[in-house]
Amino acid sequence: MKPTFACSLAAALLVTACGESATLPIAAGTGPTPQLPPPRKTLLPTVHIAPARGWAAGDKPVAAPGLAVTAYASGLAHPRWLHVLPNGDVLVAESNAPPREGGGIRGWIMKQVMKRAGAGTPSADRITLLRGLNANGTAQSRSVFVDGLRSPFGMALVGRDFFVANADGVVRFDYAEGALRVATPPVPVTDLPGGPLNHHWTKSLLASPDGSKLYATVGSNSNVAEKGLAVEEGRAAIWEIDLASGSKRLFATGLRNPNGMAWGPGGGLWTVVNERDEIGSDLVPDYLTSVRDGGFYGWPYSYFGQHVDVRVQPQRPELVAHALVPDYALGAHTASLGLAWSAGTSLPAAYARGMFIGQHGSWNRRPHSGYKVVFVPFAEGRPSGQPLDVLTGFLTADGEAKGRPVGVALDRTGALLVADDVGNIVWRVAPAR
Repeated sequence: MKPTFACSLAAALLVTACGESATLPIAAGTGPTPQLPPPRKTLLPTVHIAPARGWAAGDKPVAAPGLAVTAYASGLAHPRWLHVLPNGDVLVAESNAPPREGGGIRGWIMKQVMKRAGAGTPSADRITLLRGLNANGTAQSRSVFVDGLRSPFGMALVGRDFFVANADGVVRFDYAEGALRVATPPVPVTDLPGGPLNHHWTKSLLASPDGSKLYATVGSNSNVAEKGLAVEEGRAAIWEIDLASGSKRLFATGLRNPNGMAWGPGGGLWTVVNERDEIGSDLVPDYLTSVRDGGFYGWPYSYFGQHVDVRVQPQRPELVAHALVPDYALGAHTASLGLAWSAGTSLPAAYARGMFIGQHGSWNRRPHSGYKVVFVPFAEGRPSGQPLDVLTGFLTADGEAKGRPVGVALDRTGALLVADDVGNIVWRVAPAR
C-alpha cells in the first residue's frame, strides 16, 4: 500500500469515528411539529454509516405483527425503484450513481464511506421484469425488460408509452401489454439537470391521473449550495412535463432532495424529501409533504419553514418569508426515499389509509436512524399519529446493514413490495396466514 493511499484511508477511517451524537430520540423529530434544537456544527461531519453486510441464507427482515415477508426476487444488482404494470408485472430499476466529479479529499472520503455502505458498485443500467407469483412467494419468471440506460430510476406508463427517468433526462419506449422486453429504441422526451457533478442523481417519475403530464424530481447538487448556486439551476425541485408539447416548468422548488411521489387523498401530489446534513444528529428531519403548485420549501436558505440556515450566504429573506412548512417530519437523517399511497392494499386495517415509506438509513446521525419501512396513517386527508413500523431488522446488533430499503410499491394483489439495494432483493409483505 502506497503511503499516500494509507494516509488517505486512515483519514477516511478517522472521519467515520468523529462527530457528535443525538440528544433527542428519533420520535422527537417526527410528526407535524417536530422538535428542532439549535444547530450543532462540528469541525468534521458526523459520519456513522452502517457497513454493508448482506443477508445470510434464510435470513430476512422482521415484519410487523399480522404481516409476513418473503423474498419475491433475489440476486438482483442494486435494485432501487419499482413500478407495477396494469397486468401485474413488476419492473425493477437496477441502478447506481453514474460516473461523476470527485470533489477533492472530502469527496474521496465520502466515496469510500459509500462503498462501505454498499453503494460503490457500477450501475447495471437496466430494468428487469418480474412476473407471476409462486406458492412460496417468489416470482415465477424474470427477464431484462430494457437495458443500456443511464442510471435509470423513475418509471411511468401512460397508455402504450413507457417512460424512464435516466440520470439526465426522460426517455420514452413503446409498450405492448405482456411483452417481456421493449422492442423499440428510446425516444428522448426532455432533458433534466444532470452533468458531470449530479450529486443527487436519482430522478423519480409520476404520471398525472389523466395521463397528460409527468412529474419528475431533481435533487440538489450539494448539501447547502456550498458549490455555488450556478450548479443548482433547475435542481432541488419537482418539474412538470407536458406530454403533448414536451415543454416543462418548475412545479415546486426549495425541496433539497425529493424522491418518491404519490397521489394522495383528494388527488393531491405528495413527496418525501431528504433534508440537509452536517448540523447535528438531531437536524434536519426528512419529511413527507403535500406539494403546492408554485410552492417554495426553503432549501437552501431555510428548513422546516423559516428556520434560517446561517451557512448559506448571501441570504434571501424575501424567499424565506414564503417558505412552506412541510406537513410531516420523518426523523433526522432517515433518508426517506420510497413512497406509496395505500389504496388497494390487502394488508390489515391499520394500513388501509396512509403512506408506505422506504427509509434507506442515515450516515450523518449517531445512533442510526431509518433502515426500515414505515407507514404514516392519514385521517381527514392529512398525516395523523406516529408512524407504524412495517418492516425492520435491516441492521445487525453491531450496526451493520443486512439491507437498505428504497422503493416501495403495491402489487396487483395489494401486497407491499420493497426494493433492498444492499440485500439485492425485492421483498414482498403480505398478510400473515
